[in-house]
Amino acid sequence: MPDPSPPPNGSPLRVTVDLNRCQAYAQCCYAAPEHFVLHGREALFYDPAPSASDRLAIERARVSCPVQAIRVEDPERQGR
Repeated sequence: MPDPSPPPNGSPLRVTVDLNRCQAYAQCCYAAPEHFVLHGREALFYDPAPSASDRLAIERARVSCPVQAIRVEDPERQGR
């Protein structure tokens, strides 16, 4: 029988960035540098599945985006 308890860090979050909306202001990179990195002037690389334990940094990045291009979903909370 599988263990019903979540893993220690919880299920990963789902992060998506609308790269058509993103204007490379890099505010997310300042808010969560371990999850968002700007290469060159416009190439944003980001972690699409950070650990739930990184929620605070990811939310800080989401709210710092001036064009609201970052979306965060928590698979564990969707069923509640």
